[in-house]
Amino acid sequence: MKKLIYTFIASLLLVSCQTHKPQKIVLQGLAQGSYYAITYYDSLNRNFQTEIDSIFNIVDQSVSLWNDSSIISKVNRNEPVKLNQIFIDNFNIAQQASALSDGCFDATVSPLVAAWGFSYKNGDSITPQLVDSLKQLVNYKAVHIENGNLVKENPNITLDFNAIAQGYTSDMIAEFLSSKGIGSFLVDTGGEIMARGCKPDGSSWIVGIEKPAANWDSERTVQERIYLRDKGLVTSGSTRKYVERSGKRYSHCIDPKTGYPVEHNVLSVTVIAENSVWADALASICMVMGLEKSLPIIESLDGVEAYYISSNSQGELEIFATEGFRNLIME
Repeated sequence: MKKLIYTFIASLLLVSCQTHKPQKIVLQGLAQGSYYAITYYDSLNRNFQTEIDSIFNIVDQSVSLWNDSSIISKVNRNEPVKLNQIFIDNFNIAQQASALSDGCFDATVSPLVAAWGFSYKNGDSITPQLVDSLKQLVNYKAVHIENGNLVKENPNITLDFNAIAQGYTSDMIAEFLSSKGIGSFLVDTGGEIMARGCKPDGSSWIVGIEKPAANWDSERTVQERIYLRDKGLVTSGSTRKYVERSGKRYSHCIDPKTGYPVEHNVLSVTVIAENSVWADALASICMVMGLEKSLPIIESLDGVEAYYISSNSQGELEIFATEGFRNLIME
């Protein structure tokens, strides 16, 4: 009888272990004008597709320039609208990034981004006079939030949070998964990545860094693979995002101080930070400022690492990585 009882208990334990074994869930699709790929392990085998779709939707309704009814679109048209927490968060993060970079990151660069053809509008015929006139609207110190409303010193100032909105979205999804007790996940929203925990076998998540491409439609190849755990990672580059005018390529990275696309030799920067939105902001700062000017900022921040890919005068790739970043690269 005891043998039967022990056998029965062992069977129950086996079934219990099989039931609670973490299941791998993969959600993929299109959102925010790009792709998303979310992988997580859940012992309850739950599918959070509906909830994650809702997150994409609320972010879109808040800070998408492509959504004519979004809060940011109404703010830019000076229509009465009550700001929600998502807009306020993006605004505050943008302002912090602006202060950190002395204005090399500036959400009010929106009219210049649109004029150069990197926004929801078609580009304009660029002239020095047009650039000079639009530069008068670029000043992060000329906007602030007061009583839940955005106040502008000049009504023609417009905002663009595209440099951080996807990173913010990845963090929102990460926060949601954590609230559901998910401790192992990798969230990738258009290349803005947030990793948490490790895989069930104890190994870290592995993320690839893309080699700079020759053209926007070139085949994607991996430059490096790195281990990532409990960090955000974002790569900003100019080899796939550019416009051509009179036979010359112009980077999508607009320098708010000059009004023109950057022309230094940095092709891409990958930044690791505590979360995805700050990695997003810092990667944009590095692309605008270049290696020499941005590296002191990176090195001044705890928990932040960076990996720069540049092109020398012979067209050869040159790599610079902070020590902490080098330690994460797979052999």
